[in-house]
Amino acid sequence: MPSLNVSFSDEELEGVRAAATAEGKSLKQYLHDLGVREMHRKRFVAGAAAWADRLRGEFDEAFPDEVPPSRRGDGAAAA
Repeated sequence: MPSLNVSFSDEELEGVRAAATAEGKSLKQYLHDLGVREMHRKRFVAGAAAWADRLRGEFDEAFPDEVPPSRRGDGAAAA
């Protein structure tokens, strides 16, 4: 099975070890799971964005008075 060497500063490694301990995992298992979890998160976000894009027209027709905050004239106060 392929493996990977990753370099950390002493401070970074201390933080990563603490996080692994907090989850009850070995450092190796924690770093493995972290990478896999990030991969799944990116897939989920891409899928959610694609889903929203597909439904945007239908939503806009059903709720014509709803204006996305990015298109409102009052900027950050709209959010």
